Amino acid sequence: MNIEIMGMKLPHMLVLSVLVGLACALGKLPGGMAGGFAITMSMGFLLDWLGARTPLVNNYLGGGPLFCIFVSAALVYFGIMPASVKKVIDGFMKPSNFLDFYIAALICGSIFGMQAKLLVKAGVRFAVPIFLGLAAAAFLAGVVGFVTGFGWSKAIAFVCYPIMGGGLGAGVLPMSEILHGSTQMDTKQILSMLIPPMAIANVLAIISGGLLDRLGKKYPKLTGNGKLIRSGDEDHGPAVSVPVTVQTLGVGLFTACCMLLLGHVLAKFIPLHYYALMIISVALLKVSGVVPQSLQESCAAWFQFVAKYMTAPLLIGVGVTYTDLGVVINAFTFQTFFLVLSVVLGAVIGAGFGGLLVGFNFIESAIAAGLCMANMGGTGDVAVLSAANRFELMPFAQISSRLGGALILIVVGLTVPLLY
Repeated sequence: MNIEIMGMKLPHMLVLSVLVGLACALGKLPGGMAGGFAITMSMGFLLDWLGARTPLVNNYLGGGPLFCIFVSAALVYFGIMPASVKKVIDGFMKPSNFLDFYIAALICGSIFGMQAKLLVKAGVRFAVPIFLGLAAAAFLAGVVGFVTGFGWSKAIAFVCYPIMGGGLGAGVLPMSEILHGSTQMDTKQILSMLIPPMAIANVLAIISGGLLDRLGKKYPKLTGNGKLIRSGDEDHGPAVSVPVTVQTLGVGLFTACCMLLLGHVLAKFIPLHYYALMIISVALLKVSGVVPQSLQESCAAWFQFVAKYMTAPLLIGVGVTYTDLGVVINAFTFQTFFLVLSVVLGAVIGAGFGGLLVGFNFIESAIAAGLCMANMGGTGDVAVLSAANRFELMPFAQISSRLGGALILIVVGLTVPLLY
């Protein structure tokens, strides 16, 4: 009776969850935010709590985040979740775009909540682990492709590149057109080869996030516990100590949404993803010092609230709407698994040691510049950072997914004609 889940006593949580379940069973779960929040919060809070207490999963596989994503995905795959409930969650995640709302809060809060000089130090060095992560991933994929008979060039082009490409819409789809022009293969056939490795890699990246978090607990010298730069000075401290109040939450919510709008407006004139433009804009505003401290504190407070109470619900949406277990299961072979594993491992090793070269902590660099290149874009970033307990890295994760993903398309365009 003393067990609490997200601040609620267990009996209270169960009563509310039974009410949500009854609405689902009767087909009375409303669409929009009310139904979306009700179902994703009830499922997310319970599954996150269970995952954090399940042996093996809690210590080695990411705990609650893994449960939220893959249990909800399994409910869809095995036909247990009613179609009407999936429709509500899909609408909550896509037309309502809860993912944008969530990521905007994390980007604004994490950037405005860090010291300006830390942001400058980290930003100018971040390209090094990204490049070395890509190089190591391509090298290991080529080696495994050669050893298994898959072909080293094919392993790089059809396994490494789609995995490191920043997701489906901004990565694999334009990549398929580039490959079509160089290989003369049918675009549909190319997509059927590119999507399965990307899906399997996303699973391995989430699990790897949990394993790296565990590694950091065992070897504290490898991690900064969420801080990217390896330093013992004041750069490690937060910019402000933020009280979470009704006022700071309201102001932070409004400011974060406006910063997201700024990214959309700039994307009208600059050919970059609006997340990338939002990160650049917020970083410049932070460094310039033109944003009042009260607004920065409010964004940091809103970030704390969203990270605590909206992560598990979002991961339910990721599992239901964005995770297709059928693709992962149908594409699974031992050869494909080892090829994908080599790419993820290469990204971790290359980005981790690349980070050490420029003064980053190994684990934070491996997560932000490695795993967040090897997952499926924005949804993958949230899942990986949640499994690794390092939401502070969200701006750098988005740099990996968006700007790093754009970099991969350039690399593909330059190297694929040489490979084929």
